[in-house]
Amino acid sequence: MPLADFILSLKDNPYFGAGFGLVGVGAGVAVMRKSSQLGMVLFRRHFMMTLEVPSKDKSYHWLLQWITERATRTQHLSVETSFHQNEMGKITTNFAFVPSPGTHFFSYKGTWIRVERNREKQMMDFQMGVPWESVTLTAVGRNRSVYFNILEEAKQLALQKQEGRTIMFTALGSEWRQFGYPRKKRPISSVILDRGISEKILQDVKEFVDHPQWYMDRGIPYRRGYLLHGPPGCGKSSYITALAGALDYCICVMNLSERGLSDDRLNHLLSVAPQQSIILLEDVDAAFVSRDLSKENRTAYQGMGQLTFSGLLNALDGVASTEARVVFMTTNHLHRLDPALIRPGRVDVKQLIDYCTSHQLEHMFRKFYPDAGDHKAVLFSEKVLEHSPKVSAAQIQGYFMFHKDSADSAIENVRVLSTL
Repeated sequence: MPLADFILSLKDNPYFGAGFGLVGVGAGVAVMRKSSQLGMVLFRRHFMMTLEVPSKDKSYHWLLQWITERATRTQHLSVETSFHQNEMGKITTNFAFVPSPGTHFFSYKGTWIRVERNREKQMMDFQMGVPWESVTLTAVGRNRSVYFNILEEAKQLALQKQEGRTIMFTALGSEWRQFGYPRKKRPISSVILDRGISEKILQDVKEFVDHPQWYMDRGIPYRRGYLLHGPPGCGKSSYITALAGALDYCICVMNLSERGLSDDRLNHLLSVAPQQSIILLEDVDAAFVSRDLSKENRTAYQGMGQLTFSGLLNALDGVASTEARVVFMTTNHLHRLDPALIRPGRVDVKQLIDYCTSHQLEHMFRKFYPDAGDHKAVLFSEKVLEHSPKVSAAQIQGYFMFHKDSADSAIENVRVLSTL
């Protein structure tokens, strides 16, 4: 039988025709599926943009809050409870609804954007003790400026909520986390130091911040260190808080005696500190003392961490130390500090914040009793220095709290200052 006749006979065979049809349909469907998958891959690769923001990134919460205001029609929400402290110190509770894990859509300047918030139940952020999360934005097009604009708007929205406030950060693990509520900026004029001290430090910091090119042109490391020393309660920490407010800076507080603080961790924390921040090392004498002291005296102030003295020196002024940094250190016992720690380059400005002088006493009296008159302020100052020549600003402020309504009573009872 010729081959042509054989094929014609198969064509007329109903069993063969049915099988061939099924195979053909199956093959066609498979080809179409592969083609659509390949087409979708090529389309996503060349005509779609994807941005993933992990929960560890600083802009993650900014983005969630921004999406909340854009995706107003979503019905799948999660609640985030926050607290706000007003100017009077009263704390109120606020509830914010943010997109819950899942898929959401919103339009931004004519571009539809798909938002997918993922929560990995099997992965944990051990530093925060919460499941690992991420937000993925997907948009049609190749214009990356859409994402830059979104992140910039999210940043500005977050900064507006923090405007007029000072944010405190504390070290948690290998990064900085906000500590407590943003505080209302303290006016620098509210911290009364001796004549000229406040203006001197503020001018020096502004000179440093405004002239980075001057340091670069001369090959000088662009960092500045300050040491405020003096008796407790005289205004060292208060002044640093007010200074941060005057500069629109945040404050990163670090405890050098913290258990588990190592050389590498300290160096890393200093390198990842938020921009426009003051790094505050309080009571540095409690962590390290002079190498000339006896071993018995030294162990009382060495702390319990793994941080070494050489590690601290290298972090402040070593080869791997970061630049564009303002560091403030405070101590009540200057004589306990090793000369290597407070040499120029590590500490550029040393300032004594001492017991109240007549200038401070008169100024504080006028601030608490604005209607009392200058002659009473002078009289108060003279009586205080006569009975208590070494009195701190904290003692004076506490004393005024007992005589809030009577300037005459404050003048007549200065003898009790020595007991506060």
